[in-house]
Amino acid sequence: MGKFVVRHGSMRRLGVYTANWTESLLRGSRVIARTERGLEVGEVLCEATDVAVAHLEDPGKGQLLRVLTREDERENFRLKAMERQEYELCGKHIAASGLDMKLVDVEHVFGGERIIVYYLSENRVDFRELVKVLAGEFQTRIEMRQIGVRDEAKLLADYGDCGKPVCCNTHLSEMPPVSMKMAKLQKATLDPAKISGRCGRLKCCLRYEYDTYEELQKQLPPVGSEVVTSIGRARVLGQEILASQVLVETEDHRRVLVDAKDVLTVLSTRRPPPPADN
Repeated sequence: MGKFVVRHGSMRRLGVYTANWTESLLRGSRVIARTERGLEVGEVLCEATDVAVAHLEDPGKGQLLRVLTREDERENFRLKAMERQEYELCGKHIAASGLDMKLVDVEHVFGGERIIVYYLSENRVDFRELVKVLAGEFQTRIEMRQIGVRDEAKLLADYGDCGKPVCCNTHLSEMPPVSMKMAKLQKATLDPAKISGRCGRLKCCLRYEYDTYEELQKQLPPVGSEVVTSIGRARVLGQEILASQVLVETEDHRRVLVDAKDVLTVLSTRRPPPPADN
């Protein structure tokens, strides 16, 4: 029996699934998996080695039933067409209910065990009556899932400013926390329009190299420190982290870029006081 890491569902869930056959599956193989939500179409990412599983946080578990057949393909295509109709009907019922929620997407699980309705709302929504109506309409279990704007992009967005498919819709399984501090450290433009993704929040890619920037920055004397360099004593005015250089002002008031290896001693890490208000 083999074990594989499989991605499935609209939210690109990851799980470790066991196959009851010995043949290996190639990356990208499409399969029918029994998950905690029912039967779903999944995509094999890799074998579930100890190293691969160690990178997963609380992965789902289940069984692989078969490689996707032509009949499965046709059924999956039919369900995708149904999802469009179900989305329209859900939208009409939500509008009629007057609930303060925005419909984002509808997912029909392959085995028909349930329909998941993804929605946005700033407040808690009492959707009990809506669920009863939808369950009567679709004759299956209805699961309401409140999501955030990053998840909305994960469901609906296509391409980012870089020209590639958005990360949240491809390889990201969890949305990393991103802060303006990360943009400042990497000296990215602070124009919100240029550092915001399709979700309107800071781009996830600002997180990718942040740890590396932090490690490299630790090797440089901080701004404001007094140092001795190969060209004499100076004060650090700025850092060029990737180039491993610092901008210093020498005692004769020259401003020079100095390699980190040419900083011989850090005399003081005291930062200069902020300028007085005029």
